[in-house]
Amino acid sequence: MLISLIIPCYNEEASLPILYEALCDVRKTDDSDRNYEFIFVNDGSRDKTADLIKDLAANDKGVKYIFFSRNFGKEAAMYAGMEKAKGDYIAIMDADMQDPPSLIPEMIKDLDSGEYDIVAARRVTRKGEPKIRSWFARRFYKLINRMCDVEIADGARDFRLMKREVVDSILSLTERQRFSKGIFAWVGFRTKWVEHENVERVAGETKWSFWKLFRYAIDGIVAFTTAPLRLATYMGFFFAFAGFVYMLYYFIRAIIEQIWDRVAGYPSLLCFILFIGGLILMALGLIGEYIGRIYIEAKARPIYITSEESKD
Repeated sequence: MLISLIIPCYNEEASLPILYEALCDVRKTDDSDRNYEFIFVNDGSRDKTADLIKDLAANDKGVKYIFFSRNFGKEAAMYAGMEKAKGDYIAIMDADMQDPPSLIPEMIKDLDSGEYDIVAARRVTRKGEPKIRSWFARRFYKLINRMCDVEIADGARDFRLMKREVVDSILSLTERQRFSKGIFAWVGFRTKWVEHENVERVAGETKWSFWKLFRYAIDGIVAFTTAPLRLATYMGFFFAFAGFVYMLYYFIRAIIEQIWDRVAGYPSLLCFILFIGGLILMALGLIGEYIGRIYIEAKARPIYITSEESKD
């Protein structure tokens, strides 16, 4: 049996040696006849990440790599790794040690039991994260789970071990704007969650700023639900009805009180127009988000482009 471990890397020069040593420990402690391959996907790193990966591959036949021609993002790196992986079990994990390699033996046992198709890691705490980021993350999971038909677990990470048939199902979804947490949930299969405490990066700095996470959240919502469009429709009906009622009220009042010649209400009218105008622009923005993704998918550009790849 072959186990493939996919590690997306972007400027992980400081953490790679530590991660590789931990992965080697997992491989050494496995007393079965299983073989391991470590697939490093260099996502356009600007430091010495590529050189380190090449050095590892030169000294370890179990190390494979894919180098992107530029930075295509973690989603593309995960997809490329899954395409290259040949294992019966395939795992995805970060290079910064926030996904503890020590969990891998337990995850393998769970898959070996035959009761599950996926064993995924889930953080039960967000200790060490900025409080505002943690707050927005929890709100995001609540919001998207109310909108979507599939449930995305709060604290779910990309760190998971999957059977071959699960990975084949994920690879069959070739969309360009990828939101893997949603894709993992959408394909289904029997999943076991392994809970663990939040682990801080072993070295280096996070590549996910607040605004990058915010854009990623927007991608997730747009990719898996049309609820925002439906909400815009409901709001349109509501304000159209409210406007009709207000017009009827004003007309009846004008007849009763004989106020045809009065000119008043400019401040309230201005506020009303600005409010409605803002809602219209918001609705157009929502429509634009969906149309933009249709445009991207219609161009059918590749998810990633490789500049170099290890030989199998």
